[in-house]
Amino acid sequence: MIKLQQLNRVFRTAELETTALNHIDLHIEQADFVAIMGPSGCGKSTLLSILGMLDSPSSGAYLFQGADIANYNEKQLAQLRKTQLGFVFQSFNLIDELTVFQNVELPLQYQGIAAAERKVRVEAILKRMQIDHRADHLPLQLSGGQQQRVAVARALVINPALILADEPTGNLDSKNSEEVMLMLRQLNSEGTTIVMVTHSEHESRYASRIVRMLDGQIITERALEAKYA
Repeated sequence: MIKLQQLNRVFRTAELETTALNHIDLHIEQADFVAIMGPSGCGKSTLLSILGMLDSPSSGAYLFQGADIANYNEKQLAQLRKTQLGFVFQSFNLIDELTVFQNVELPLQYQGIAAAERKVRVEAILKRMQIDHRADHLPLQLSGGQQQRVAVARALVINPALILADEPTGNLDSKNSEEVMLMLRQLNSEGTTIVMVTHSEHESRYASRIVRMLDGQIITERALEAKYA
C-alpha cells in the first residue's frame, strides 16, 4: 500500500537547517498494523504528517497504492485525504456543537454524498462502533472512550484505505485506553490498515509491527505476533 524510499524532510529558516527525517525507507502492506515509537523530537510526528499528506517530503519518493505522490499538488492531495485516509487524534477533534451523528456525517458531506446515502452509512458505522445509542448526544455528554469511538467512526465512514492514529489514547484513562486499543485491533483484524504513533510500550503490543525512530531515522523494525490478537 505504501512505500517510502530515501525520504527526507528538512526544515529551513534563514539561519538554521533541521533534518526531521533522514533517508527513510518504509513499506506498509494492506492490513498492516504498524506502531511508530521513539522519543519526542525523533521525527515520528513529521513522518505521520507526510503519510497523512498534510506535509510534503523535501526529497525521496512516497508511493501510495502504486502512485508516487511526492510531487502532487494540494488539490490532488486533498482529494486523496478526503477519500482514502482516516485520521484519529489524541484530542478527538470533534465539533462540540454537532451531535454524534452530525460529527460522523461531516466527511461524507465534504465528498458531496447524497443525504440518503449519508444516513445509511453513518447509522451503519455507529452501530459497528457500538455507539449508535448515542447518535443524538453532543460530544461533551460522552465519556472519553465514547468520544474516541465517535472519532474512529468518523474516520471509518469514508471507507478509507488507511487509518492514521496519533497517540489515540493520550487523553484517556487506562480503562478507556484499553477499550480503544481493542477496538483498533478488531478493525485491523477485519482488514483495516492502521499506522499509529504511540509512546506506550503496552499499546504498541496491539500492533503487528513496531518501527522505532531516533534522530529522524528508523533504527529498528520488528514484526510481532500481536499479544491481543
